[in-house]
Order: sequence, then C-alpha cells, then structure tokens
Amino acid sequence: MSASEVRAFLTASPPRTAKLATVRADGRPHVAPVWYLVDDDGTVVFSTGSSTVKGRNLAREGYAALCVDDDRPPFSFVIVEGVVEIIEELAQVREWAARLGGRYMGEDRAEEYGARNGVAGELLVRLHPDHIHSAVDMAE
Repeated sequence: MSASEVRAFLTASPPRTAKLATVRADGRPHVAPVWYLVDDDGTVVFSTGSSTVKGRNLAREGYAALCVDDDRPPFSFVIVEGVVEIIEELAQVREWAARLGGRYMGEDRAEEYGARNGVAGELLVRLHPDHIHSAVDMAE
C-alpha cells in the first residue's frame, strides 16, 4: 500500500481494533486489542492503564508493534512498528480518551468515555512509526 492507502486503511469507518504487541520483562510476547486513532502527524494514538501488562511493557521497552487487519476476504493488513512516547498529563489523556470513545462508540458517547478513561493511572501512548508493513487483497 502507498502511504495514503495505509492512512485510509487505518482511518476507515467503521473502525477496527488494533492488536498491540509488546515484550514482557522475561522476553515473552504480549498481544492485546486496543482502540486507536491516527493523529495528523501520522502517530498512532491509544491509551492504556499504567499498571496493565501492556502499560508496564511499553514503559520498560519503549517500543511496540501494532497490527490492524481486515479479516474479510480478500484480506488486508497494516503493521506499524516504532518507538512509543508515553504521556501522563491528565488533560491530554482525557482529551484523547474522549476522541477514542467517540470514534469507537459514537460521538454522542465521547465525553462519557473521556470521563471514564481520562483518569489518573491511564496513559496516552503515541506510537511513532519507524516501519510500516502492509498487504492488500492477499487472497486475490
């Protein structure tokens, strides 16, 4: 996919969840679904709790991979790998929690999700793409 096709795939509606891959302290992989957004600067933005497995892994390793796929034939995917930036500033966490909630649950529930998920102990994570891998219509 071209860069514009990757962006279109990642921002398609209805939104797909991403699978976030991190590495545990003992080297084992950890994969978890996350809601995400693509910011204007191309970073992939999501949130997680600071005490979750993925939150601890991200803080320790500073690197992650995220996969978004269309699991309907003919099947396509985008994998984004890169360095993560972790933000704890509550106003930003709350703002992005509302934006995420609006994308996945509907704009009418955005503020509800901002209040629910924009609290102390939650992290805003920005994945800065270093490598992007993609394939479109794999079964064609």
